[in-house]
Amino acid sequence: MRIGVPKEIKNNEFRVGLTPGSVQEFTAHGHQVVVESKAGIGIGASDGDYQAAGAAIAAEPAEIFAGADMIVKVKEPQAGERRMLRPGQILFTYLHLAPDPEQTRDLVASGAVCIAYETVTDAQGGLPLLAPMSQVAGKLAVQAGASALERAHGGAGILIGGVPGVPPANVVVIGGGVVGENAIEVALGMGADVTVLDRALPVLDRLAKRFGPSLTTQYSTRAAFDQLLPAADLVIGAVLVAGAAAPRLVTAAHVKAMRPGSVLVDVAIDQGGCFETSHATTHENPTYVVDGVVHYCVANMPGAVPRTSTFALNNATLPFGLAIADKGYRQALLESPHLKAGLNVHRGQVTYAAVARDLGYAYAAPELALAG
Repeated sequence: MRIGVPKEIKNNEFRVGLTPGSVQEFTAHGHQVVVESKAGIGIGASDGDYQAAGAAIAAEPAEIFAGADMIVKVKEPQAGERRMLRPGQILFTYLHLAPDPEQTRDLVASGAVCIAYETVTDAQGGLPLLAPMSQVAGKLAVQAGASALERAHGGAGILIGGVPGVPPANVVVIGGGVVGENAIEVALGMGADVTVLDRALPVLDRLAKRFGPSLTTQYSTRAAFDQLLPAADLVIGAVLVAGAAAPRLVTAAHVKAMRPGSVLVDVAIDQGGCFETSHATTHENPTYVVDGVVHYCVANMPGAVPRTSTFALNNATLPFGLAIADKGYRQALLESPHLKAGLNVHRGQVTYAAVARDLGYAYAAPELALAG
């Protein structure tokens, strides 16, 4: 199979679909890999590094899309990239389609086979290709929130860990999954006073056992939001409904009730955001203010640390990418229910139920689409 790795073009996105080490694995399996020139510059990988691993270098993205059987990326294809996709071509990347009707429309029209990292599953019910970026984003959320709390960045001028005689920041984490757990770890490590909200009692039990009395766990209800948010300095939205639009749990009224200079970090923004006042921002212009509250809603947070993020992502995606290349996508997906769960769009059909429901498409079961 011919694998194409274009340079990412989303604002301030410096990750890359394959590392040189991953390229070497594909070529060792007998596949051809073509990488766009300077695609790896953000992770410190030169064109020469990719050539040494067995890749050919292409000067323009059009060469990548024209010749590849499978495109391996990190972020969802931008409008210009979507126009280069062709029927039957495999796209393997993050998609986050539910809150993105334009991308979904273009991918359906392209006739491509679109496999989304974020909906691939594992035997434990987890999302193994989303998990490494959730770990990164959870840790970054606290760093970003701590920076936004500084007066120079629009915040109330609060040091997240406080100092002797001055209390630390009050941090509320909404959601105790992978993002939330990593945010809690960093926030507690920085000395913050942390409360986590979740509706899954086993999640709260697990977090209470891991972090002990340093962490306050609370069942997520409207009353809990009404109580906690007005006193919060930093709120981290770490909510995920796999493949679907995120629920808007923090309302505009909640934001209005918060203290001026407090900060919201919406890690769920890739799926539309879990704050009613959220809209996607970029690393170039990461924040905006609503009712005196600073909002940080960068849609590709792990892109801020592209080297760490790319290597972590490749550790998870490489076995799945090799399976697709070695067996062909139909056989690979039919053999693996976990990889099949990643199929979101197949030759003009929407094959992920939550995306079809949220955007009003007819749903085609993936096994039927693959059989057809």
